[in-house]
Amino acid sequence: MIIGVVGTYSTATEEQRKNNLNAMNEAAAKVLEKGHIPIIGMNAALRIVDLANVPGRYKAIMEISLAVINQCEAILILAESPGVMKERDLVLSNAGKIFYSIDEIPKAE
Repeated sequence: MIIGVVGTYSTATEEQRKNNLNAMNEAAAKVLEKGHIPIIGMNAALRIVDLANVPGRYKAIMEISLAVINQCEAILILAESPGVMKERDLVLSNAGKIFYSIDEIPKAE
């Protein structure tokens, strides 16, 4: 399965954002160890948006992240936020699976 890993990113400090992104990457590594393909929309979006001269940073990040997550058969939700709920709803609209724990994800066949 292609599994998106999502969680809260936007916080008050850069250190918290870094910790949140690290948690997503660590979870993605565990998804990979189970034999699935993990992707993180924030990883796809952040560097591009940092380099781009576009208004509406949050909007651009969400558009890229949603485009990435739209390719997923499931998502692993680490923490909820308004952006995560948009990603969850998108996956559900495509009849995808929602996981809230690594332990819920079966090993790939």
